[in-house]
Formats: sequence, structure tokens, C-alpha cells
Amino acid sequence: MKKILLHICCAPCGSASVERLLAEEWDVTLYYFMPNIYPKEEWEKRKLYVEKLAKHFGIELIVGEYNHDFWLKNVDGLEHEKEGGLRCHACFKTLLSATAQKAEELGFEHFATTLTISPHKNSNVIQAIGEQFKGYTHYDFKKKDGYKRSIELSKELDLYRQCYCACEFSMNTNKREDK
Repeated sequence: MKKILLHICCAPCGSASVERLLAEEWDVTLYYFMPNIYPKEEWEKRKLYVEKLAKHFGIELIVGEYNHDFWLKNVDGLEHEKEGGLRCHACFKTLLSATAQKAEELGFEHFATTLTISPHKNSNVIQAIGEQFKGYTHYDFKKKDGYKRSIELSKELDLYRQCYCACEFSMNTNKREDK
């Protein structure tokens, strides 16, 4: 069975992504590395639901360090960029770089990210950034009704669905009605 380290941003995005990878017979380990989440209480809340998801699927979870200052340094000067713009690209690179490093450290030949399930994120941009790193295995998880399935699973599993992407800069730009 092929092993993959799956960067997970939150339980809802992870739900259908994990389900798909398991159906394709991957041995999945989750990596929750999200220093971009603000405030820390939100990071903690999302972590609890990622733990719940890992337990539901019976898979291992690795929790990365929460270091928001580190993330802020990586997006310095991009604070006023529009949602989906250069700040987000810098954020994706930060998250994928750390996941690539963790995958190499743990001996994973493959890694992917749940970020591609969101209809608010450009999978082609994520793919272009991911392909800069050894072992990146691209999945556009929003395909095959992945986002729709994530909403269904979130309801079935009673998962917390946040109303903004993660950082303080996205708090007021991604309000959703479907949480």
C-alpha cells in the first residue's frame, strides 16, 4: 500500500479528501500544520475536529507547531492583498514547504494537501507551488463532487465548519452561509 502524508487545513476539507484517498488504497497520515490560523483559539478548535476526523477514519495524525509569527514573516508586505492573491500564494508555499520537509523527515515518498477541495482556492496555483517540492502528489479534491461530499460528511460527523479561511486577513472576506 502506498503511503501519503496529507496536509490537512481543517476537518471538513479533510473529510472527503481522506475518504477518497482511502478508497484509492492509500495509507494516509494526516499533518495538521496551520500556523496561519488566527487567533490561536481558532487553531485549537480546528485541531480538536481534525483529531475527531482522524479517530473516525482510524488514521494517524501529526500536529505541527503553531507559530503564527513565523507565518506572518512569510507573508510580510502582502497583508493588503486580496483574498486568493499573492498573500495566499505565499501562504500555500509556506504550508506546502513545511509538509514537504515533514514528509522527507518521516520517509514519505508522497504528500498532498486538502487545500484543493475548497471552491475558493485555485487548484492550479496550489499545484504549481506544490510541484516545486519533491514528493508532491497533486489531487484536485474538489473534483468528483469532493466539496459537496465534504459538506455531507461534515454534517454526518458533526464537524465544525469555520466561516473564514484561516488568517486574520481573511476573517471578513470569506463569510459563508453554509457553516
